[in-house]
Amino acid sequence: MAQFATGITVLTARGRLAHGMTANAFTSVSLDPPMVLCCVGRTSRIHEAIIDADHFGVSVLSNEQEQVGRYFASRDRPSGMAQFERFPWFPGPHSGVPLLNGSLAWLECDLAEVYEGGDHSIFLGLVRSASRGTGRALLFLDGGFHQYDPPTAQSA
Repeated sequence: MAQFATGITVLTARGRLAHGMTANAFTSVSLDPPMVLCCVGRTSRIHEAIIDADHFGVSVLSNEQEQVGRYFASRDRPSGMAQFERFPWFPGPHSGVPLLNGSLAWLECDLAEVYEGGDHSIFLGLVRSASRGTGRALLFLDGGFHQYDPPTAQSA
């Protein structure tokens, strides 16, 4: 699967187990109603945090946010809401979940269903709010972060 390029997101949850985690197992499921899914390891801290909060946020990272992606992938950061102090964020309008400034898009979701998927859970989220930023995508491919540079009119 390392050869499959994906976008990079940071999943967030607020509440007594507030947490954030870099994730690339994320996709749109439905437009009507708007639904997304993310796959989260059952032993990860964000797993329990999402279940406890019953909602989650998604910040789709831009190519200028590689350090954000690395930070939320690291285990060497504070726990709880303190981990969000390093990068600017704003509370989602529906649940107050942290959403990261400078992202390409933001989603705020209610947890609609949880399905077993091997050592992961598949979280199905009903989108309650969404907004869009500007910029280019940060990608994950072959175990590393990459910046997406779309083809120019001359090279297309």
